[in-house]
Amino acid sequence: MTDTVTDRHYWSFLENRKNILITGASSGFGKLTTQTLLKAGHTVVASMRGADTKNKSVAAELKSAGAHIVEIDVTRDNSVTKGVDAALEMAAGIDVVVNNAGMGVIGLQESFTPEDWQGLFDINVFGVQRVNRAVLPHMREKNSGLLVHITSILGRMVLPFYGPYNASKWAMEALAENYRVELSGFGIDVCIVEPGGFPTNFMDKLLKPGDPDRDGGYGEFAQAPLALFTNFEKALADNPSQNPQNVADAVADLVDTPAGQRSFRTVVDKMGMGDPMASYNEQLEQITAGIYNAFGMGEMLKLKT
Repeated sequence: MTDTVTDRHYWSFLENRKNILITGASSGFGKLTTQTLLKAGHTVVASMRGADTKNKSVAAELKSAGAHIVEIDVTRDNSVTKGVDAALEMAAGIDVVVNNAGMGVIGLQESFTPEDWQGLFDINVFGVQRVNRAVLPHMREKNSGLLVHITSILGRMVLPFYGPYNASKWAMEALAENYRVELSGFGIDVCIVEPGGFPTNFMDKLLKPGDPDRDGGYGEFAQAPLALFTNFEKALADNPSQNPQNVADAVADLVDTPAGQRSFRTVVDKMGMGDPMASYNEQLEQITAGIYNAFGMGEMLKLKT
């Protein structure tokens, strides 16, 4: 068979096409990322809760676009195990996991109950660990793979009135950092995408404090969370460059970057926090590399800075 330019492009496309599992694909960044990766020619398994009930219409929409749909509730061990097994069969393997499922909050930190915190961490932190544990044996067997963690700029600094969310995203950052070094010898890249605030329906699903009576002790200051939220929504509306598609594109870029050449952290923000945060990340990377080198562990930091 004669080798033509068309043939070479076709085989290159097949080599670069990935099998990708995305959690929380029913809305926001997850839905956009699913659509973006499908358009790029990848095989995508879009996971969500209520695929046959509350999210039936979006599941049908993504399926018609070419996605495989699987039911996964990241707060339940059995659901994650069954869902990942189904995804492995649907896509004939998993090359990439995008840990996107998450929940935000708004309110005074004291007013969030321990049960509020447990529920949030069960999604934002423990859910990520459940998914990673389910897929990593498969990736280690292949000696290749990519784990992408959608955290937040608020996983690097805190803003008031997002207390439990701040803490959960800091924890998710640490979880990803540990996986980065512990998996670096197994051909598995680990990356973090840090979005700023974006106008998605994520903002409509924010967890409110379970003990609002505590707000009374703060007097007029108890109105501050709502005022901040209102002002931030206005700032988003006034800045069209803060487009959620930017986050989906950042994930797609990581997927398409060759293994071992991917940036560990990618900041996505057009609201004035992006450049300072990128500088902060670079400084931390230098500090981390210095410490690892001092202890003879520099080879464990294999990802591009």
